[in-house]
Amino acid sequence: MKKLVLIRSAFQLLFLILFIYILWATTYPLQSAISSRALFIVDPLVMILTSLSERVLLPGLIFSVAMIFLTMVLGRFFCGWICPMGTMVDMAGMSRRRRGKDLTLRQKQMLRWPKFIILALIFLLALAGIQVAWVLDPIVTFARVISLNVIPAVTGFIDAAFQTMIQRFGLYGGVYDFYRSLKEGLLGVNVHFFANSFDTLMFFLAVMLSTWLILRLWCRMLCPLGACYALSAGASLLERQVSRCTSCGQCARQCRMGAIEKGTVYRKEECVLCMDCVYVCPERSTTFSWKKPSAAVSDPVKGQGVTRGQFLWLCASAWAALGIKDAAATQAAPGAHPVIRPPGALPEDKFVNTCVRCGNCMKVCITNVLQPVLFEAGAAGVWTPKMVHEIGYCEYNCQLCGDVCPTGAITKLPLDSKKKWKVGLAEIEHTACLAWKDNKECIVCEEHCPIPDKAIVMKEAFYAGKIMSRPHVEKDRCNGCGICQNKCPVVPVRAIRVNPKV
Repeated sequence: MKKLVLIRSAFQLLFLILFIYILWATTYPLQSAISSRALFIVDPLVMILTSLSERVLLPGLIFSVAMIFLTMVLGRFFCGWICPMGTMVDMAGMSRRRRGKDLTLRQKQMLRWPKFIILALIFLLALAGIQVAWVLDPIVTFARVISLNVIPAVTGFIDAAFQTMIQRFGLYGGVYDFYRSLKEGLLGVNVHFFANSFDTLMFFLAVMLSTWLILRLWCRMLCPLGACYALSAGASLLERQVSRCTSCGQCARQCRMGAIEKGTVYRKEECVLCMDCVYVCPERSTTFSWKKPSAAVSDPVKGQGVTRGQFLWLCASAWAALGIKDAAATQAAPGAHPVIRPPGALPEDKFVNTCVRCGNCMKVCITNVLQPVLFEAGAAGVWTPKMVHEIGYCEYNCQLCGDVCPTGAITKLPLDSKKKWKVGLAEIEHTACLAWKDNKECIVCEEHCPIPDKAIVMKEAFYAGKIMSRPHVEKDRCNGCGICQNKCPVVPVRAIRVNPKV
């Protein structure tokens, strides 16, 4: 019985469920904001490189550093036992594993290099003040697809199925009571629409399908977080030991990471502690135990991979870039990017550099006003959140986006400060407004304005032989929440629109 493999699979499933539960529970009313932030503060790729690019110490950075030290002791346990992307990749490759084609030693060696090159590029860009760790980070990718694709799809489908059954078959007894209990729990999250979410789903599916080409291809070749842990795991105290080897090659053929090269020689930094080799060994002579002082196993063969020294030399070669930022790449000229950021967002250049595109703010937004940017804010702003008032508005008494942001790209503001934060300014299009254009009585924008003193006021004047009330925007009071635009009855183009603050 493969006890260690079963234990590892149980841990993988447990953490996968935990990750999904935390993301699912990050909704209104917020009950797990601290936990949802914890998913990212234990991610050294995101936290350390974001801190480096912005020259700040992010809250919770100590937890990422702790993960690095744990890896130095246990090896790449996170990749094999905890990482949700690793778990999904393993699940996707279960059937492929039974009919895989063997790779040559040279091919295995070549597959290891790209992830270190990617990590080096991310690190060098962070030194130059540009944060792109989010692009291939597995935790961010997993969180984004769960929050923006899986949760809306699953909750929407289940909700629609129950409503159809209850209405069509008149199941207003126990089934209806059960449905109501689900609405207070599992189905209690807001079912939102997110523009451009198809792109992140396609990327996720591409990662899953890649394992049909080569087992754990993503982890072996592309994952920069895996490369980060690999650099730390090279000197780990827990290691593979073989007491008796007949050079049958079974362990090397079955190794899902291609870490075993021949017999007792393996790449410790590539091993994710899957424990498969313990059970495929016909001699049952493979174990994992603490490093012996005199042991010389798993020494890398020269030229077979990246050592920490080589990686640091590569990064040190660009040390002169420290503190220098490419203004053209990282700074946004006033008015150049017509997107409205959520309240508490850092200045545009810092915002796009600090945001890791995790999707937390968009997932937790009550009204669905936060949507992912494509290229409206330039290439540097892809997948950052923007406010789309045609879809929703910024709820006056809500501050959830700042509560769940793991990097501080959206500042956690006191509610009073958030209410006064100006994200934009409403402007009335007189040629479209019913009151201005057609002299009709319409006070929709004024009555929905949440500002106590009203940022939209009705002023009376004599028009077309009678006294009419027309809306006016008080610029010093308007915070740009957008509820006026969202509720305006004029369609398809609203008669009042919020323009970004410049």
